[in-house]
Amino acid sequence: MSPASRSALADVAGLLACPECGLGFEPQDRVLRCGVGHSFDIARQGYVSLLTGASTKMTGDTSAMLDARAAFQGKGHFAPIAVAVAAAIGSTSGTVLEVGAGTGYYLAGVLDGAPDARGVALDVAKPAARRNARAHPRAASVLADAWRGLPIRDGALSRVLSVFAPRNPGEVARVLAVDGSFVVATPTERHLAELIEPLGMLTVDPDKDRRLGAAMSGHFDAIDRTLVEYSMKLDRADVANVVAMGPSGHHADHADDPRIAAMPETVEVTASVLVSSYRKPLG
Repeated sequence: MSPASRSALADVAGLLACPECGLGFEPQDRVLRCGVGHSFDIARQGYVSLLTGASTKMTGDTSAMLDARAAFQGKGHFAPIAVAVAAAIGSTSGTVLEVGAGTGYYLAGVLDGAPDARGVALDVAKPAARRNARAHPRAASVLADAWRGLPIRDGALSRVLSVFAPRNPGEVARVLAVDGSFVVATPTERHLAELIEPLGMLTVDPDKDRRLGAAMSGHFDAIDRTLVEYSMKLDRADVANVVAMGPSGHHADHADDPRIAAMPETVEVTASVLVSSYRKPLG
């Protein structure tokens, strides 16, 4: 375990909530222990698992999906989205939670722009938790299922972030401070449109935006929305990665897909994402 990952967990331990009793934690060497003695080991890879009880029903990303995503993100194709997300989060000296953090790419970008902030990268997949433990020196990695409840104390966070990930608005509202904000990035129908039909990828639900608004209603008020849309030049390896890293990656192996091999050496593909900001209702 790196000193950075241990330090990151120690810094946010008091904000985390024991999934057994809801109390905060005290870090003790390689263990987080709550006030009544429930303890959770810090894995040698630097994350803590706060999953309890029966196995989660959520399907997390596989190692192969995360490898593909890291390779695609590493080439900067989604950098404009990361910049827009960091701008929406803004400067903060508090703690930022990313729900469904994946590789930790977006949270790391936020923390780079907020040198006094701390981060919590939460994901339901162990391969993601391992990656997130080394995503940023100020990001603590937590393995948990957001749909069972966020293992965070009430009002403890200044910002929450969800990028292409499931979200639990009621729980997010609970853990956000009164003046906190929730930033959500979702794909539009035009996102990766040039690849969807040729490669049989899963499509974006045209009703997604309305459903997001309905889910937020009663928990949050919308305060801002930014459309991030641009053209990416992708080679065949990029195309294989962008297919393998998303929901379609659960359904097929695209490494040797003849449809990708038949594509031109470089294709132009649209990135189209809505970055929406929300606050809890006043009063």
